[in-house]
Formats: sequence, C-alpha cells, structure tokens
Amino acid sequence: MVTAAALLPVLTAAPASADGRAPAEDSAVQPKPPAVMSTVGGDRLGRAGTQVNLGPGAPVLPKELSARSWIVADAETGAVLASHNSHWRLAPASTLKMLFADTLLPRFPKEQTHLVTQDELADVGEGSSTVGVKENLTYSVHDLWLGVFLRSGNDAVHVLSAMNDGVDKTVQDMQAHAEELQALDTHVVTPDGYDAEGQVSSAYDLTLIARSGLQKKDFREYCSTARAQFPGEQKPGKERETFEIQNTNRLLTGDVGISPYPGIAGVKNGNTTHAGATFTGVAERNGKVLLVTVMNPSSNENHAVYHEAARLLDWGFAASGKVAPVGELVPPKSAEAAAGTSHGTGSSPKPAAHGQAAQASEDRQGESSGFGMALAVTGGVLVALAAGVFLVNRRWPLRRH
Repeated sequence: MVTAAALLPVLTAAPASADGRAPAEDSAVQPKPPAVMSTVGGDRLGRAGTQVNLGPGAPVLPKELSARSWIVADAETGAVLASHNSHWRLAPASTLKMLFADTLLPRFPKEQTHLVTQDELADVGEGSSTVGVKENLTYSVHDLWLGVFLRSGNDAVHVLSAMNDGVDKTVQDMQAHAEELQALDTHVVTPDGYDAEGQVSSAYDLTLIARSGLQKKDFREYCSTARAQFPGEQKPGKERETFEIQNTNRLLTGDVGISPYPGIAGVKNGNTTHAGATFTGVAERNGKVLLVTVMNPSSNENHAVYHEAARLLDWGFAASGKVAPVGELVPPKSAEAAAGTSHGTGSSPKPAAHGQAAQASEDRQGESSGFGMALAVTGGVLVALAAGVFLVNRRWPLRRH
C-alpha cells in the first residue's frame, strides 16, 4: 500500500505567494485527476469523479460544486458519506498547518516563552500571511499558536519550527506523522504550506489530519477561536501593547456575503497561487459531527471554497443515515496494529462500530468562538491504555458545556 501511494503522480509547482495573498490559478482548461489514485479507505475512494450511495429519502448532492476534490465524512464513525477525487494529490496551501500543529502542539507547554531572533524570521516566504511576530521580542507558545491558527502566520510557524530544532527537522517530523496517520498522499516540503515543488496532500489526507488534531484539547481551542489579543510593541517603562487578530476562517467569523456557519468548530483554511483556495471544516448539528474538505474550486463565486463547504455540510447533515458509506477514514498505523485490523487495502469498508465510547482524559478548556460550537470533541479514535498501547475506538464521544 505504501509503495503504491509513493508511486502516485505528484503535481509540482514553482514557489508562489503564500496563504491568503493570491487567487487560484485561472485556466480555461481544468486539469483532470490521475487515472490511478490511492485506495486507502476503500476502492471507491480511489476512483475519479463523484462517489455516493444514495438511499431512500436521501437528498441529491448540491449542483453548485466546482472543487477539484472534496470529501464529506462522519467525524465520529469515520464513515465517508460522499467524495469527489478525494485522493487527488494537490497543493494544500495553509491547510497543511493542521499537520504542523498536530505534530508539534504536544512538544511545548503553552506557558513557555521564547525570544525571537532575526534568523528565525529570515526564511519566511515572500508575500506570506503573517501575524506580526517581531525579532527581539518575547512571545509565549500560546501566542504563537494563536498566530498560526487565527492569522495563518508563517512567521509564527517558522519561530515554532526553530524551537523544534529547525525547519528541516520539523518537515521530517511532519512527514513521519503523516505516515503514521496513513495520510500517504501527503508530501511535506515546507511546514507552513507555502507553495513548493512537490508539496502535496489530498482531501482525504487533510480530513484524516484534522480528525487527529481535533482529539487534542489545545488544537480544538485554537481552531475554534474567532478573535484574540496578540502581543505588540514593548515600549520602555510601559505595559506591552496588544492588538486584536481575527480568524481567517470565514465560516467561523463571517464576511461580506457569507455568514458564520451554525455549529462550526474550525478547522483551517488556505489560499496560494498554485493551490487555489482550500478548506477543512468541522461542524456539529443535533449531536452529529461532520468533517468536510474542499480543494481548489474553479467557480468565480466570491468565497467559493466556503460556500461549497457549507453546501456539503448541509447535505451531509440531511443525508446522514440515508446514504451508505463509500469508504472510511482509517485509523493510525499504531492503532490499527494494536487492534489487529487491516484497512486501506482496497477492500470494501465495513460499517463503523457504534459501541460504548471511551472518555478521553482531557476536557476542553478556554472559551469557544461563540459561533455555534456547543459541543467539543473530547474522545478520540485513539484511547490511551494504562500500558501505553493504543486501541481503535471508532466513535468519538462528545461533552456538552
């Protein structure tokens, strides 16, 4: 399986402006998905085009979908409700920051502080989205993660990478974590998602990565935060200034022509010259939690990536229980091995189990965005046992606030 994934065609790109600064490429002729794609999660997911099994009473998929690739999945059971070219390896833009966060978040206490140096900011890509990190000023790890999640700050990513012994080491760590998650379409070149030759992921992989990240209390807190105060200048003899930053996820904060999506709880958006607009989101409605990823819409509709994601979420909530899954989100390798199961080999996925869910030890802390996140994911696919072994538990329990 790993060999087959490695041999899949890789789209390449010349470096370009960074997240949030450039429109999607404009071409009269849209590229076609490769003839051979990964079958991790099931045979249907490796096929080109739209995959869905509509049952009695199921709504049809929205017509206004122009993305090259998308996926709708049940965040709790892992069932893929519908997909379109979900294993197409495409440039991810700043949605790759989800992998960066899922890899590095556990490594530094949020109270830890760091004095930023000029060298740590030297390699931030031209035109990058930044939060405003300045050299010779001290920031807490908490501040830096707010910069990563809310403003998609490549400056904050590079500082955290420096704390992790450098960009090269961080890229290696991210790649290893992607492979552990079985996100085998993903090839990491930069930690921040800045366009780079050979850097790719897929709608399937980004959804796997988001599902893993959402099991972390801090990840959930940061990705669902709409606004926060960020440290500014430090004038002698005065209290350090702060300024407000707002999350660039428009389904969370809204914008002209788009309203916050009811029940939205994150996770990450991106936009680069090569990738176009990308977005992975999670939302809850009536106890059901769905994940959706949309990559590179060709529509001229303003905020097309958010509108198409919202349409897919609406469809997913309406279709839940009325469609047969076309695939599944596989567990990490270590969990799969511990459970003695086998996934992603091309066999048809079996229905996800709905047994008694295990309660994770961490409770969500901090304030939510106030934009409909009534529930927080506190369980997980991975349940830590006393012996340090991981067990697959498909259903994610939720805790009310």
